[in-house]
Amino acid sequence: MLSDCNKERMKRLEIMMIDVAVLVINSKICAGEAEDRGKESLCHYLQEHDLRLVGYDIVPDDRETICKHLMSLCEKQDLQVIFTVGGTGVRPTDWAPEATRDVIEKEIPGIGEAMRAESLKKMRTAMLSRGTAGIRGKTMVVNLPGSPKSAIDNLATLLPILDHMVEKISGLPQDKIRKEPG
Repeated sequence: MLSDCNKERMKRLEIMMIDVAVLVINSKICAGEAEDRGKESLCHYLQEHDLRLVGYDIVPDDRETICKHLMSLCEKQDLQVIFTVGGTGVRPTDWAPEATRDVIEKEIPGIGEAMRAESLKKMRTAMLSRGTAGIRGKTMVVNLPGSPKSAIDNLATLLPILDHMVEKISGLPQDKIRKEPG
């Protein structure tokens, strides 16, 4: 049984965590025709960086379906960030940026620009990524590429400003958003 002191500490830690959801956009994975090769590494990466994964869903490459799912996720009051994975390229079926723009109220193009700039240092084809980010209510939506390695590389670019971003969107002081490492 937890002491009152430990209960209070657990309550504070719970308040301070950033709750995130992942929305994989891939028709083949959704239909069971392909394996979700990035789930394990992405979930591990999020946990390793003290982000609480509260949802992981897969939807087909369909703009309307993506929009509906994003809207549903944004309506969850305690969800601070949604990472979409896939659908950011130039294929005819890639609709993540458009669906994101359909849902968000404010676009933050600098996030996509920063992720592309960093990715270009490693891979020339990064310039084909069309990922963006924006806010709906108090939830941030960020498009990540479908490649597991590229998705994690893009997250690494975003992590240094994530606390600040969530603080600004939520109106809470940064030290109340998530626990400090260590």
